[in-house]
Amino acid sequence: MKKLLMALSAAVLLLSAPAASFAGSAYFIMDAKSGKVLASDNADDLNHPASLTKMMTLYLTFEAIHRGKLGWNTAIPVSRNAAGKSPTKLGLKPGSTITVRDAVNGMIIKSANDAATAMGEALGGSESGFARIMTQKAHELGMRRTVFTNPSGLPSMEQVTTARDMSTLAVALINNYPQEYRLFSQSSFSYRGRNIRGHNNLMYRYEGMDGIKTGYTNASGFNIVSAVRQGNRRVIGVVMGGATARGRDAFMASLLNRYVPKATSAGSSRLVASVGGAKQVEVASATDEVAVDIDAQTTATTRKRAEFTPSPAPLAYAATTNVTVPMDRPMAMDEIQNAGKSATGGWQVQIAATPTAQAAKDLLSEAQSKAGGALANASPYTEAVGKGSNTVYRARFVGFGSRDDANSACAALKRKDFNCMLLPNKG
Repeated sequence: MKKLLMALSAAVLLLSAPAASFAGSAYFIMDAKSGKVLASDNADDLNHPASLTKMMTLYLTFEAIHRGKLGWNTAIPVSRNAAGKSPTKLGLKPGSTITVRDAVNGMIIKSANDAATAMGEALGGSESGFARIMTQKAHELGMRRTVFTNPSGLPSMEQVTTARDMSTLAVALINNYPQEYRLFSQSSFSYRGRNIRGHNNLMYRYEGMDGIKTGYTNASGFNIVSAVRQGNRRVIGVVMGGATARGRDAFMASLLNRYVPKATSAGSSRLVASVGGAKQVEVASATDEVAVDIDAQTTATTRKRAEFTPSPAPLAYAATTNVTVPMDRPMAMDEIQNAGKSATGGWQVQIAATPTAQAAKDLLSEAQSKAGGALANASPYTEAVGKGSNTVYRARFVGFGSRDDANSACAALKRKDFNCMLLPNKG
């Protein structure tokens, strides 16, 4: 009986041991200049991303910055939910705030779960709301098998990805946000008097590596996405399901040593991704990005300002001031706030609301160039809402003679990844 109990105890210990040894192992090495797969194993098998998830949270943060929805010094509120996340974390307190810059550095260098959650809640309203945005963006970028359920990568059985999909995300970060991507090469950052060092140790010792991210949970094992530039060669590597951090790093280094010399040195500086093993595609450009969130009543920018600043004046359409945006020059502030010119045409299409007039102008110009003929007879148009620091600028197209015309334009905009809503002209 004693021997039987000992055997049962051993079995229980084995089954309850960290699941890293049971995580599916996979790797994917790609020539990012040509999209050619240099080596792979189980590249399309589902695995848990762990903190590689933060790469998408960061991608959407950079997108929000470029869209004018966030600034680097924007104060992000910290909820009790965010503060309560398990380590690794910065130790944020409920009711406090963190700047976008510190949250970004915290996610990249510390892999801070509290910072990632706070950012996700700010951009998506909740973890689950942001997860839906993350998954949508993943599919737009070509990450066909990826599903996100939270912004941090903390354990979730439903949160899955593949080695190939994570390489696609790495390419998107490098292509679409090259300036922000440089932050991934930092070895440390200063936060509230503390020097916080990163733990992507392979990056600090492997020649030519400039990013990107590590991750670990019991269910995922030890993961890493690496980007290497040697001369004119550019290689993306992904290893998932390592048994130890040291073993994962050693395996990645051995793969890179073998395959980086086989990558092409020709091609442009813009990278391409291999999707599904069947074709090579260029990932979506930063100018093709969809706004972080929008609904029929307001936009993510308006909601963000309501969270981060005192409540603005009511967004009543009849109380707003309208002005047509000349697309060949920047708008002066008094043109936006004081002009009384009303829109023409029976219907309008709104695509966003932005914190600056210039951001609205840029979005309208971009949408007009993307949608082409569908907006040929429409005019770009903005209206300022609110006062002082609470002012937002609605970006609209006007001059549609019928609801059907406006609806056709909205459909064309959606095909180009712009959100939109139809509004009758009451001006």
